[in-house]
Amino acid sequence: MSVKPLRIGTRASALALWQAHHVRDLLAVQPDAVPLEIVHIRTSGDLQTEVPLWQAGGRAFFTKEIDRALLEGSIDVAVHSLKDLATTLEEGIDLSAVLERADPRDAFLSRDGLPFAGLPAGARVGTSSLRRRAFLARARPDLTHAELRGNVPTRIERLNRGDYDAIILATAGVERLMLGAAITERMDPAVFPPAVSQGIVGVCTRSDDAATRARIGRLDVPSSRLAATAERALLKRIEGGCQVPLGALAFVRGEALHCSATVCTLDGRRDVRAQGQAAATLADAAALGIRLADDLLARGAGALIAHERSRLTGAAP
Repeated sequence: MSVKPLRIGTRASALALWQAHHVRDLLAVQPDAVPLEIVHIRTSGDLQTEVPLWQAGGRAFFTKEIDRALLEGSIDVAVHSLKDLATTLEEGIDLSAVLERADPRDAFLSRDGLPFAGLPAGARVGTSSLRRRAFLARARPDLTHAELRGNVPTRIERLNRGDYDAIILATAGVERLMLGAAITERMDPAVFPPAVSQGIVGVCTRSDDAATRARIGRLDVPSSRLAATAERALLKRIEGGCQVPLGALAFVRGEALHCSATVCTLDGRRDVRAQGQAAATLADAAALGIRLADDLLARGAGALIAHERSRLTGAAP
């Protein structure tokens, strides 16, 4: 009797396919491996390539169609870049595995090979998020921000043809596509705090599919799960469903989980920071994220975010 293949849903971009193939390869070496099939799904983010990400209306821009397919049963597993996944999952979906985190830092790519500090005033830097835009303005207010969309190879191609003097991408995505030689420097997280869960692949299953949940659960990496739990709890407490200029990074050192976070205005003139540590357990990780979010809000991050949103939307804060 033939065994039904496990269907892995993914976007069809080069990076998304790398992630899906990586999950497939991890599953293929399990002792009780089953046939595996990769299913390509187009998302809103793939169709609306000219819309700035901060105008995309939340974090489901690259995930909702895949999650819908999962809930409808046309796929069994959904593979996401975890930083794209909403902090509140749709009912009926579990985050069953958090894979080993790659380098979480942002990558600076310069067309002429100049380091970030060496770019001339007025140089045009392409970025794709409010976070990068804000921290770029904080670190180098003399540079010019420009919107940047497209997949990783397309962004690098646009840099090389002269549309930008430099661009900022996620190091993990560039390196996973074997394009690391194009990186001029990897940004210090103290200067460019990374996006929540940057560098982490998340794998989702249906809550009622116990067999698949168990199979995928074997891929979970505890240290990555702890870091993602703290960072996502922090973001959930802060964001209210919208993108905000927030960078955060959690990591396990010894027996403790450390986390730091910064909210910054888009003009880079004001920021609010918080940091702390907790025991390396899932409950303590979530509590740490919430505690740091409350610390940021107590220091004025809420008013800062409301003001930035009003500037972007034209609505009263």
